[in-house]
Amino acid sequence: MRKLQRGIAPTCLNQYQPGQNNWGSVSSGDKALIWTELDAMQGKRCAYCEADISGNNKHIEHFRQRSRYPQGTFAWDNLFGSCNRKDSCGKHKDEQAAPYSDADLLKPDTEDPESLLVFDPNGGVSPRKGLSPQDTQRASETIRVFNLDGVLKAIRRSELAGYIRTAEFFAEMAQDFPEAEWSPLLQEEIDNTTHLPFSTAIKHVLTRQSAIA
Repeated sequence: MRKLQRGIAPTCLNQYQPGQNNWGSVSSGDKALIWTELDAMQGKRCAYCEADISGNNKHIEHFRQRSRYPQGTFAWDNLFGSCNRKDSCGKHKDEQAAPYSDADLLKPDTEDPESLLVFDPNGGVSPRKGLSPQDTQRASETIRVFNLDGVLKAIRRSELAGYIRTAEFFAEMAQDFPEAEWSPLLQEEIDNTTHLPFSTAIKHVLTRQSAIA
């Protein structure tokens, strides 16, 4: 999960009103327009797990469920693009048996999830150390409700495998050379991965954040 910058709302949403229309009323053409803006915000990656959703493995996700918050059915700031994985992300959230509060979930277009979550080389994700009790609760609930540390752990571990040696290389450089010599190279490596699925986890491995967070 990473910080997202939300753009201007698609004008097509203006023609739909809660109480008069339901989500099924949204035409396929209008959904395509919504996806154009979601892709611009998310880079064709799931808003929650960062997996690739460039194909058909995706759906338009309501951060606050329509059944619990019908007035947000057509609210642009309530819409994200999610993968279709049933055991994580949007679909897992919407099928939660255990109750949760929407206010406990990190919303990636309004706050930076990296300030509360840290990924490790084994593919896991956990709350950062040193958070306030409230922020620890929010980080933990976000991981639980979206199941970000379940089946996704093995998927991320596979994606991260090639970066662990790179991280070790930079750690060795940090011991032997001034920061001015290796830091730009590390930043270049991070910049080259920002377009990739699970880029936040990759960055955390390259910068060894789980060791210091």
